[in-house]
Amino acid sequence: MAQNIEIKKIGVLGSGVMGSGIAAHMANAGIPVVLLDIVAKEGGRSSLTQKAVERQLAAKPPGFVHKDKAKLVTCGNLEDDLDKLKDCDWIIEAVLEKLEVKQDVYRKIDSVRKAGSVVSSNTSTLPIHELVKGLPDAFAKDFMITHFFNPPRFMRLLEVVKGEKTRADAFTALSRFADVSLGKGIVECKDTPGFIANRIGVYWMTLGLLEAIRLGISVEEADAVMGRPVGIPKTGVFGLFDLIGIDLMPLIAREMMGTLPPDDAFRKRYEEPALVTKMIADGYTGRKGKGGFYRINKDGDKKIKEVINLKTGEYSKQGAKVSLASLDASKAGGLQALFSHSDIGGQYAWAVLSNMLHYAASLVPEIADDITGIDDAMRMGYNWKYGPFEMIDRMGVDWFADKLKAEGRTVPPLLEKARGKKLYQVADGKKQAFTIGGQYKVILPPEGSLMLADIKLTKKPVVKNASASIWDLGDGIACLELTSKMNAVDMEILAMIEQSIGLVKKDFKGLVIGNDGDNFSVGANLGLMLMAANLAAWSQISDMIRRGQSAMMALKYAPFPVVGSLTGMALGGGCEITLHCHAVQGHIESYPGLVEVGVGLIPGWGGCKEMLVRHMGSKSSKGGMLGNLVATGGAMPALSKVFEYIAMAKVAGSAEEARDMKILREGDGISMNRVRVLADAKTKALSMANGYTPLEPAVLHLPGGTARVALSMAVDGFVAAGKASPHDAVVCKQLAYVLSGGDTDMSEEMTEQQILDLEHEAFMQLVKTKPSLDRIEHMLETGKPLRN
Repeated sequence: MAQNIEIKKIGVLGSGVMGSGIAAHMANAGIPVVLLDIVAKEGGRSSLTQKAVERQLAAKPPGFVHKDKAKLVTCGNLEDDLDKLKDCDWIIEAVLEKLEVKQDVYRKIDSVRKAGSVVSSNTSTLPIHELVKGLPDAFAKDFMITHFFNPPRFMRLLEVVKGEKTRADAFTALSRFADVSLGKGIVECKDTPGFIANRIGVYWMTLGLLEAIRLGISVEEADAVMGRPVGIPKTGVFGLFDLIGIDLMPLIAREMMGTLPPDDAFRKRYEEPALVTKMIADGYTGRKGKGGFYRINKDGDKKIKEVINLKTGEYSKQGAKVSLASLDASKAGGLQALFSHSDIGGQYAWAVLSNMLHYAASLVPEIADDITGIDDAMRMGYNWKYGPFEMIDRMGVDWFADKLKAEGRTVPPLLEKARGKKLYQVADGKKQAFTIGGQYKVILPPEGSLMLADIKLTKKPVVKNASASIWDLGDGIACLELTSKMNAVDMEILAMIEQSIGLVKKDFKGLVIGNDGDNFSVGANLGLMLMAANLAAWSQISDMIRRGQSAMMALKYAPFPVVGSLTGMALGGGCEITLHCHAVQGHIESYPGLVEVGVGLIPGWGGCKEMLVRHMGSKSSKGGMLGNLVATGGAMPALSKVFEYIAMAKVAGSAEEARDMKILREGDGISMNRVRVLADAKTKALSMANGYTPLEPAVLHLPGGTARVALSMAVDGFVAAGKASPHDAVVCKQLAYVLSGGDTDMSEEMTEQQILDLEHEAFMQLVKTKPSLDRIEHMLETGKPLRN
């Protein structure tokens, strides 16, 4: 297989949770997939695979980014449909973790596959040299391990293992395809038990469980410590057990125990507590069972979250927020303060993490030649904010090594060599990692990727304020970065948008709006708005709405291309920014939506206007990439769809769904890999820059009163049926007034400014109502909408 291979069709064998999830994600990339499994005992002969696809569609969230992607999956069985693998370029095995079963499948694959096709296994425990033992050399040369993490759609990590005979060009080509087309972060692993992420992650989870039982710390306390304070998701250890399945961990542990070296620390520490054995036997296997370490119980009509007592095995109502002095200390003093604290939280954190970090440092170079592969694997495979060696850097190599030594424990050779140094450093504008040879090696980002963190290594912002910065991406393209908490849009950001217009016009060719955060923007800063409302500073709120409208219109009619680099959530005002960009390059996992109704308001910065333009079309919306989106069937179908999206506060479940909603347009791009979105957005801006023609003002014809009455009647029906509250009706009728054009009719032309005026008028009326203010306050306090 040449390095420039184009993978046009993929086969997946095994339709369990992982196999069907992998097949769904291949379809997400637009690749036709053949999904095969054994002949079903009941139903149709291929019903196993058919039901697996149905489960992926029904899952919450689904394995498919769009329901239409399921059409790319052809279901079959291993007896009738093996020939369908003949034209597959990549065939993935995801059957039972039994060597004899896998090898039988490989022989079937080899009997029909075309020459040069790649075959890989999704095994999580079996070594590659055992998998290919006794099979033809030609098969071994085309074979490797590609270990996906669950769920394949969302988990970035792909551990790739090549065997002694694996062709280098096949390995390189497949890794590149998985990076660009599947959005995976590739970590090359050695052929060792559990590879990297599970070797360390399962040991960490085992320690988390056993040390909690030994120390007598509660489940809630353990998860509070082993979560965000140490850069690990808030599920901690026990929440993660429940998520992945308590019954799965003993199976993985036993598989690893069968292949680990005799003196491995995991082998010495592992045991299955009697409590876990009983929980599994009683069906308490986590979220998929009756519950796990946490469970949901009912008290009448109310759902109550309960937690297990690790000593007695009894459940009780989950208590109030955990309060530990060690957690308070960690907020200011970091890991050192947490590990040094004498309370049970500090003891637990040190007992678990010191052993895990010692283990990770001792496994270099056994499982990986460098520290970056291990850190990458734990960040992408377990969603840790920091990998093990990044954690050690945060507390200091010397501090950690000295504490180990003071307790009479060995210091791993790598850490002895790194004394007096950092494991990561920046030199000559490049990030470097400490190596087992005692030197530093430059960390090269994947070709074609770009993050602002890379830019910041060598440059300072062109201009910045408290909430935003502008960076030079090179080649004449600037980047506007939102830097406020959760990138919430405030007056500083609006000011920077306005400032960017003159700056980019003078010194650049185009502008990209994006950031390195998990989310593009969660919307307007509601805290500032609530504060102003409590002071009855209505003119201040009015000015904020007008200022936002002015900034959005400045983006839309800028004399250069503006491209939104969309990632994660883009809610409310964040979505309105993207709606006013001339193009969007979105990560596949982008979730935009106009959600203002959830806090008793309506979009006020042109969101209503732009959705109308996109769904109904405009008389003279020319230039750029907006085009002329003329709706068919009259105004009401398009208007009703816009009303539905905004009134229901609908958030797209992916970039593909955002295209259905016309938040993304046909010309907008979708990047599968998060680290490539900014680079692709820059490329798009450059492609639009030469000869760019600014947009002409849009003009709309809206139906006015007739549409408003129809929409209002629908709202009244929802209230009568108990599906909406009286204040929902107040909000939605204001929305209906704006979307229908106020007092206009279809014979009149409406300018964008007239619609903006309606948005402003409706917004100001709503923000002065107590129910809307109560909703804003509730959202700020809980992060959840209030129905009042």
